[in-house]
Parts: sequence; C-alpha cells; structure tokens
Amino acid sequence: MTTSTTSVSATDKGVKTPHVVRRVLRRPAGAVSLGWLALLTAATLAAPLVSPYGPLDQDLGHVLAGPSADHLLGTDNLGRDLLSRLLFGGRSTLLAVGEALLVFLLVGVTLGLTSGFLGGWVDWLTVRTADLLFALPGIIIVLVVLSVFPGNLHAAMITFGVLGSPGMIRILRSQTLSVREELYVAAARVAGLSRTQILRRHILPRLTSMVIVQAALFAAIVVTIQAGLGFLGLGAQPPHPSWGGLIADASQAIDRAPWMLVPTGVPLVLTVMALGLLGDAVRDAATEGWSVSKMAAPGKVSSARRGTAASTTGAPSAVVTEEAVSTGPAALLSVRNLSIEIGGVTVVQEVSFDIRAGETVGVVGESGCGKSVTSLGILGLVPGGGRTVDGQVLFEGTDLAGSAAALARVRGAGIAYVSQEPMVALDPTFPVGRQLAEAVRRHQRCDRRTARSRVAALLDMVHIPDPAAVSRRYPHQLSGGMAQRVAIALALAGNPKLLIADEPTTALDVTVQSEILALLRDLQTRTGMAVLIVTHDWGVVADLCHRAVVMYAGQVVEQAEVEQLFTHPRHPYTAGLLAANPHVAAGGEPLPTIPGTVPAPREWPLGCRFAARCALADEVCTAKPVTLTAPAPGRLTRCVHSQRLLVEGTGP
Repeated sequence: MTTSTTSVSATDKGVKTPHVVRRVLRRPAGAVSLGWLALLTAATLAAPLVSPYGPLDQDLGHVLAGPSADHLLGTDNLGRDLLSRLLFGGRSTLLAVGEALLVFLLVGVTLGLTSGFLGGWVDWLTVRTADLLFALPGIIIVLVVLSVFPGNLHAAMITFGVLGSPGMIRILRSQTLSVREELYVAAARVAGLSRTQILRRHILPRLTSMVIVQAALFAAIVVTIQAGLGFLGLGAQPPHPSWGGLIADASQAIDRAPWMLVPTGVPLVLTVMALGLLGDAVRDAATEGWSVSKMAAPGKVSSARRGTAASTTGAPSAVVTEEAVSTGPAALLSVRNLSIEIGGVTVVQEVSFDIRAGETVGVVGESGCGKSVTSLGILGLVPGGGRTVDGQVLFEGTDLAGSAAALARVRGAGIAYVSQEPMVALDPTFPVGRQLAEAVRRHQRCDRRTARSRVAALLDMVHIPDPAAVSRRYPHQLSGGMAQRVAIALALAGNPKLLIADEPTTALDVTVQSEILALLRDLQTRTGMAVLIVTHDWGVVADLCHRAVVMYAGQVVEQAEVEQLFTHPRHPYTAGLLAANPHVAAGGEPLPTIPGTVPAPREWPLGCRFAARCALADEVCTAKPVTLTAPAPGRLTRCVHSQRLLVEGTGP
C-alpha cells in the first residue's frame, strides 16, 4: 500500500523544522489546516469538559431535531446530542490515527533509513519485504483481523500501519541513497560518528519535511478507513459513538432528517482535506529552503578486499616491494599495492607509499589520475559504489582495508579528512558549533559543557575570531575561508595523528589560500600530526611537503623528496608538470603544456600510460607494463628512460 506519490526531494531538507512551521503558517491553506486540526484535537481530547451532554444522554422530547439553543447541531433518532456524540466519537478516531501513524512511522522510517544507508543484504531484504506487503490487499487483511479479533480496532489499526509502511520505506530509501553521498555525511563518517548517530543527527533531519508530508497523507487515509469500518459496524459498537457510526445513523434517517448528514459528514470531510492540504503546505514550505549539494558520483560507499587486481587490458603491473617504498623510520601510514574499482573498472592500481609521523606528503597529478579516490580509499569511503579490491592500508600496523571495525576506530581519532568543498562538508541543518560538539563528545566522551569549551578552543586554534558567535552560525552564514577553517577544526576534534587534506584551497581565492596553507603549517607544528595533501599546485607542494607522490592514470609514476623532485625529475610526466607550473613561468611567454589528456580507466594502454603524450616514448615503452624502479635511494620512478631524462633534462 502507498500513501501518495507526493514527496519532497532529499536535497530539499536543508531547513530547520521551526523554519518550515513558520513558512507553513504563512500560507493560508497551511494555517487554516493546522488551525482546524489543532481545534479538533483539543475539542475531542477535552470532550468531557466542553460537551453540553454525555454521549449517551437522551432527550426523547427532541428526537431527530434540528439545531436549537439546547442542541446546537441537533439530535439523532434516540434524542442524543449530535455535538456531544461527535466530540466523543472523535476520540476513537484520534486514537486510531495515533496508533496507525505510530506504527507507520516506526516501521517506515526505521526500515527506510536503514535500507538506504546500509545497502547490501539489508537493503535487498527490506525491499523484497516491502514489495510483498505492497502486493497484499490492505483492506481485506484489516477485515480478516477484525473477524479474528471482533471489535478490536487497536489490532486493525496496527495492522493497517504495517501494511501502509512500504510507501514510506520506498520513499525514504530512495532519498537516503542520495543523501548518504553528501560530503557532510562522509565528513561525519570520517569524524568517527557511528551509523546510528549519522542516521539520527544528519540524515533524518534532512528528511523531516518529507516524513511529515507522508505522515499527513497517511493520517488522512486512516481517518477515512476508520470511518468506513465504523459505518460497516466494525468499529466502536453501539451505543458508543464513532464518526463512521454517526454517518451510518444519518444514512438510515436521511428521509426523515437529512440535516443529520451535515454535522456527521462535514467534520470528516474537513479533517481529510486539512490533512491533505497540510501535506502540500509542508512540501511547498520545505522547497523554499532547497540546499543543492551532492557528491559528483552517486552510489554507495564501501570497502572490501578481493584477489589481485589487474588492469582493464588484462595485463598485471609489477608489485612494489616494501623495501622499495620505505625510505626511513617506521611509517605511521603504509599504503601497499592499493587497488580500487568503481563500477567494476579499476581506477587506482597498486599504489604504494608511506607517511611517517609528523611528515607532510603531497600527492600530485592532473584531474582523473586517482588522487582523491586514493585518499578516500584509505578511509574506506570510495565514492560511486567503489571498493578496495586488493592491497593494504596499514595505520600503526593495523590493516584498515580488511576491517570495518578498525576503520570505525580510526576515523576522526586516528585519521581525519578535510575536503576541497567546505560548504558541502558541513551539515546545512545545524549550527557549526553543534556539529563540532557532536564530534568532540563522540571522541572524548565528555559532557555538554566540556564539549562547548573544547569547541571554542578548536575554533580559536584555527584562528577564527569570536568563536562563540561563529559557533552559533549555520554553514551558509560563513565565508568560504571561514567554512574551511571550521572544517579543519572539525577534523581536529578527535586529535588525529594524520590529516588528509584533499585540495583544501581549490575553492578559495588566492589570499584565503595562503591563509589556509599557513594555518595547516602552524597546526602541524603545534600538534605534530602527519599530513597527506592532495593538490594540483606545485606551490603548495614546495611550501608544505617533505616528499611528493606523482600519480598518473591510477598509478604512482614517481616518488621523491620535494627538493630532488623539483631539481631532478625522473619521469617525463613530472618534468612536464613542473614545466607547466605557472609559478615559474616566464613573463610574456606562452605557458608550456602537456599535449593530450589523461586516458580514462577503460582506455589504459598495455604499456606506459603516459607514452601517448611523451616525447621520449618508443617501442620499449608500449610493449609491456612498466614497473616501478628505484634509480636512487629514496626515489621511485615508472619510466624506462629515467636515466636519459636525467642526462638530457628532456620533458614531454
């Protein structure tokens, strides 16, 4: 069964519920609907206090009488006051709506959120169960329940709530599949929040308006069903009043007192209309606060391990030995032969590098080379339904690639993440101070007062003026630079040992970029944490990094100390990127560029993936896969002509 196809997009929920209420009240239809429902609820609950008579009191001198001073809405065929019976009968309707709606929300919201967020076998089982419930004739099932439990409306309404929940499950599931790909949800996972916390505090608030819409429409259906059961004599048994029973009495006396249909039928019609109009008003109010922020690639986030990955052409790459990658003291993070697939296509292949405690390592390359996917793969957050299919991610000796529990322990507390788009990495529905406090309480297990103090300290640490005022603001009230500082403060809430910064200055202007870079340098000095920074900018590498990893077409093509890389590149791609660096371009001369583009993963060649763009390429380069070699201590290159490049100083 389904309540309605009317819903609100998941990206429409970037508004606070009080804001929605105010917008609903500004609409005449919404204000009138809420007013009628509030009046009806108050009157039925207070029926013993406001009713002029009891529901069973009779006035045999005024049978089937019309409205009068003694009986404002007239009387029925036994002389009972219609207004009193209407108010007392509304109590059973209100109870029925409450019972069915409670079950509808508990089942629909819980299973819809869980199915969409967790995916996998949970999603499959939930969807199959919902399909089965959809196929059942709801009214007939309710009638069967009443035949087994005669007059038991509680059992009937609970059953109807379960049978109606598949509509909510399907809608919430589809919206959750979209919302869970928001960057702020990924940021919450990186901050170490549990699945329950993310669902309750970050995803459900975004769907509140849509839940209200569906609940209002379902309540309208329940009112109609309950009245129908009363009309058939399956609800409250005479002489106890119910709205359906009152309509049945009016239908039997329609030839003698047609007026009875008005006070018994109009409230039912108005209530159903009010619930429907309220749903429309909530939908329209929510769309005023649309927030459009989605990850570029839809799909689920997962991490798994499989057998050895091969390239899309079927030819394996050489596996880098640990000795070749390790260049010094024990590493804080060791990535070993990491391979990642998205949609069944390998996008990162056998990537290996180390990061030592307190060290800054830069990952450089053009767009599409796999830099961001690699950084997200470390945390098990590969977008687009991607997954780790081979390799290890060793953090302090623990393999994160093979353990969801280890990832949950490390996110936020051991490894933190800062994205390139701070405005979409923060939840738009909460003030930034609340989001920071949530992360602090998660990692430090402290009370609210201590968390607020820690939030102020974090905001001060990232050089935000007036932390108390800023903590009360919503993300849309912050500038880009301030939002990035807040995102960095959020990353620091768990005192991480490693910070992954994915192009943290890309979305900022030049002045703010330099401030953020200075902030990262200062924070590293003060906290001693290691930093993995993904960037296109050689200036950032020169300014912050100790070592650099150059990636091309999903592979590491060169690794070296930054000074060695700048002065003596050992791969033509690195030389080409350095030559195209605008920071060192000669004034008045064209900026050198690398011809061609990065090949898509499905188009990776058998041999060197840079050969089509390289001036040094020959038959040896394209004949077979090129392995990583160590031409000098602490250096790695994936080029058969690295010595020639060093001698000639030739680029692509």
